[in-house]
Amino acid sequence: MSRKKRIIIGITGASGIVYAVRVLEALNQGDFEVHLVMSTWAKSTLQLETDYSLDYVTSLVDVVHHPKDMAASIASGSYLIDAMVIVPCSMKTLAGVAMGYADNLIARAADVCLKEKRRLIIVARETPLNEIHLENMLKLARMGAMIVPPMVAFYHKPENLDDVINHTVSKLLDALSIENELSPRWKSE
Repeated sequence: MSRKKRIIIGITGASGIVYAVRVLEALNQGDFEVHLVMSTWAKSTLQLETDYSLDYVTSLVDVVHHPKDMAASIASGSYLIDAMVIVPCSMKTLAGVAMGYADNLIARAADVCLKEKRRLIIVARETPLNEIHLENMLKLARMGAMIVPPMVAFYHKPENLDDVINHTVSKLLDALSIENELSPRWKSE
């Protein structure tokens, strides 16, 4: 029996929540089962950084999980998911995942992805990075996580902030093996 591709989106309170909203909007256009976990600080960041409402964000997904619900389906390895994206990922969450300290559902679901060898994509949002941040990213990369920080690129000649955001979201969709045309691609001659 086939099922829709299941994707978990974890949103922490780090700056850059617009990336999460854009990923959710893109996934909402496809045939996916999307699970959402937002930290308490993510909800605050949504209000501080955007004009999006929480109702709008949750309308883009199939299942919303409370960040403290350690009995949620996605907290178990027996619940099959295809990928998880933590976008944006705070350094606190990054550290928790790297150390196996699953004190909330975002960290627990990421821990499940690691132990089950499922795709985990981390959009680390901090600058500058200190040695602890870099070591945690390296540790997670060695465990199989993909680290995709939102880096500005210029080869596609962005004209506005939407172009910059869409470029990163395009990279995230690529990491999920989801075809998209959100941003121009490099063209070889």
